[in-house]
Amino acid sequence: MSQDSNDTSSISFTAHYTGYVWYKQGWSDIRLTTRQGARYFQALRPVEWLARTIVGTDIKSTLLQRHALIDRELVRNIEAHRHTQVLEIAAGLSPRGFSFRQRYPQLGYTEADLPAMAQRKRQLLSTMQADTPLHRTLTCNILNTDSADSLENLLMREFDHSQPITVITEGLVNYFPRPVMNTFWTRLANALRDFPEACYLTDVYPEVQQHRFARLIQKANRLLGWVTRSNFSLHFRDHHEAEQQFLACGFSQLQVFDPNQELAASHLPVVRGGAVVRVIRADLHPSPTTASTTA
Repeated sequence: MSQDSNDTSSISFTAHYTGYVWYKQGWSDIRLTTRQGARYFQALRPVEWLARTIVGTDIKSTLLQRHALIDRELVRNIEAHRHTQVLEIAAGLSPRGFSFRQRYPQLGYTEADLPAMAQRKRQLLSTMQADTPLHRTLTCNILNTDSADSLENLLMREFDHSQPITVITEGLVNYFPRPVMNTFWTRLANALRDFPEACYLTDVYPEVQQHRFARLIQKANRLLGWVTRSNFSLHFRDHHEAEQQFLACGFSQLQVFDPNQELAASHLPVVRGGAVVRVIRADLHPSPTTASTTA
């Protein structure tokens, strides 16, 4: 793929830090970490401590909260809804495909990313003997609409349209302004209509006007946008606005999860001052016409 306005690979450096956070939590294999990620982790420790002390939360806690909630919903899809195929877009160094394939050997798991990151992940999985027909790493650029690596072509070409599917994006949405994501969500909903059942799992960082440290959080978000050379945007004022947007994009049902409420009984800490991330579950059910046709 040529280097054009749709190449957002500069964002991928954040995957290094995130990958190391998952490893330190015991959720990932050391082979899915990088030296760069370890350096970021060490360098940010004083900043993280300061954030926990002043704001009540930090980047690490937020990353763990969103990852745990997405994992929980994926388990529900596999065990209750019999989802046998998963597409994780912008997967980076996520351990989810590796860990879920160990837990569910019959699960088909496809990771997709921009070319450089996809190639790197493919090589890492190969060294772990995890690069198999049921665990693939492919190229996808969510901004492309008419190329081989577009979302639509990937879903049409690589997946079984007679089986349910789960699509995941983690750590992606807020790097793009809301109009761009609205277009992506609409395209995704349209592409998923050919499946008997589909679920989209993602995380979003909502607007934080009501948070005690709203101004500090907003400044931190602007800094992250500058570092990643992206427009780090906050989406949605409340759960109702998120629901209206996803329904307008074509999804059938939406659930918004607050980690502080959902993970209160888990081993993950409930952050002071309120969680700054939300996890969204957007389901797409077939219409009665489609259901009768496929029955």
